[in-house]
Amino acid sequence: MGDLVLYDTLYALPDGFLDTTAQDLHQLLPRPALIHLSGRQQPALFVSILLHGNEAAGLKAIQTVLRQYAGQSLPRSLVIFCGNVSAARAGLRRLDGQPDYNRIWPGTEQPACAETAMAQDIVTQLQTSGLFASIDIHNNTGLNPHYGCINKLDSDFLHLAALFSRTVVYFRRPLGVQSMALAELCPAVTLECGKAGCPEGEAHAAQLITALLNLQRFPDHPPATQDLDLFHTVGIVKIADDVSFAFADDGSDLCLDPAIDHLNFCELDAGTRFGRANSVDALPLVISEDGNNVSHDYFAIRDGELYLTRQAMPSMLTLDQRVIRQDCLCYLMERYPR
Repeated sequence: MGDLVLYDTLYALPDGFLDTTAQDLHQLLPRPALIHLSGRQQPALFVSILLHGNEAAGLKAIQTVLRQYAGQSLPRSLVIFCGNVSAARAGLRRLDGQPDYNRIWPGTEQPACAETAMAQDIVTQLQTSGLFASIDIHNNTGLNPHYGCINKLDSDFLHLAALFSRTVVYFRRPLGVQSMALAELCPAVTLECGKAGCPEGEAHAAQLITALLNLQRFPDHPPATQDLDLFHTVGIVKIADDVSFAFADDGSDLCLDPAIDHLNFCELDAGTRFGRANSVDALPLVISEDGNNVSHDYFAIRDGELYLTRQAMPSMLTLDQRVIRQDCLCYLMERYPR
């Protein structure tokens, strides 16, 4: 990769790692880092943290786990990828001008750049060494339960997600996410640990890491149907760049309900109101699993009000306008038949 190398490879924790904050991590790791820690069992567990700089649950969880094994061998080797440390310093998902570090992995639609080359190099390394499982730890900005996201419905993936939560989301878009790339190497899951700064989410992720370090193998049979609430992401809802929006009726093109994030993981009926539309062009854009525009299948504007036109369950609805611009308003899901 030559000059495209954007990350460091370490074989021990830097001094102070167990006590640092996400904002101060740059003092120990000036750029992304892949940290290899040896343990009694192989292959290793892979954990990625801080792919979004304002989501510190992963760092807190790793610190908790490594403190409990201080002075002793890990039960299983562990590889940690510390992602966007520069955005973490600023307390932001990503810096202006940066790609999203959870959209740069193999299979991405992002234009080729140094970060996509970095992600490809990391996956190539991990493919050579082999992995037991992969977890990518995130927070979100809306009111959401703790849940796991998978990209394959194989038994091992379902068991891995179920170790974290009975609420499991299967998705195939967006592309370029860590879990989708790592799913080609091992069972992989994305953990959604609630809002940043929530100790319960951090502890929950730490419990899963500890369980996986000690797990010998996944069961040979799939989880019982009644043990999982399995959902399928059918659309990503975005607001067009040229559409102004707010959470108050201030004359913006789209004035969303200020309590809209309370609708997360609620099975909504057709006719559910999302807000007021002051422009006929304010209809949100809905991208389907296969990349098509299906906006009119899910939303309509009638008498200046924005309505859902079919049953759906949203996740990750947020009131954070920066996150909405950088990512999306929400995802739409349906129950997945098993």
